[in-house]
Amino acid sequence: MRHIIAAVATLLAAWAIIYMVNLDKEVNKLDNVAKLIQSTAMEDSKIKVQTHTGATTTTPIQTDTTSEPPKKDEVEEKLKALKEKAGNIAAFETSALYKKNCASCHGNIGEGIIGTKLIGRDKAYILKALHDFKSGKRKNYVMYGLLGNLDEDQLEQLAEEISTFKEKLEKANSTN
Repeated sequence: MRHIIAAVATLLAAWAIIYMVNLDKEVNKLDNVAKLIQSTAMEDSKIKVQTHTGATTTTPIQTDTTSEPPKKDEVEEKLKALKEKAGNIAAFETSALYKKNCASCHGNIGEGIIGTKLIGRDKAYILKALHDFKSGKRKNYVMYGLLGNLDEDQLEQLAEEISTFKEKLEKANSTN
């Protein structure tokens, strides 16, 4: 009996050591992120640049203090450009079904990230593609796994929703 208890205690001690090593690795990762953030921070209107050789150079930021403040039209134009650069991620709301099953690969509004671009596709095309992925006719293990638990009504809902993305985006852009 003592041997069993000693073996269990040894296993628990080994597990604790492995667990602590893994925690230490995570702390080191966080430290590296903090160092990266700190190295990219701007200090005293200067930018620090680390070259591929490891040397760090400091470059002053040139600011124009003699010009007038931007006019309202200029500010609005710059804001519009910034919104366009940021994309249309929140241009319109999508269903929980889409967010859960599609958004991580196809984007919040079907703009395509890892998966293909869905925006602008019609309902018939999308529904056929969903059926083909679910049946295995089109080979994609991620899609097959995601669609395996969805019933016909959910596939119809997804196809209908995705087919409206282009209209929703155009409407959202016209109101801005």
